[in-house]
Amino acid sequence: MYFVRAFVVWLLIVLAESVHGTLRQLFLAPLIGDFTARRISFFIAVLLIFLITYLFIRWINATTFKSLFAVGLLWMVLMTLFEFGLGIFVMNYSREQMLEDYDVSRGGLMGFGLIFMIFAPWLAAKLRN
Repeated sequence: MYFVRAFVVWLLIVLAESVHGTLRQLFLAPLIGDFTARRISFFIAVLLIFLITYLFIRWINATTFKSLFAVGLLWMVLMTLFEFGLGIFVMNYSREQMLEDYDVSRGGLMGFGLIFMIFAPWLAAKLRN
């Protein structure tokens, strides 16, 4: 079933995004500030998600719009659970701190990233064909 393969690819995305976030905090944020680093990082993250999706979309073997959308929805739900679980239970962030990244009025772009994640499998499949 394609959901198992989609889950494996999601794990690759999480790994890439974790490394990306660590590098942002270690190198980019000290140079240009956290807010600007997060803004730049958003676009890099979208590119990373798309690149990984593009490379593995055929392997996932979801072929219809419905199945590709289901993969994207699965990824969005898993990523949300992962981020909030890590933030609240491991990093001890407050709920308000976690929601800040989703608040567009405060510069948060994470919601857009999650929406992109829903459609990334379909877009990658479309470009691969």
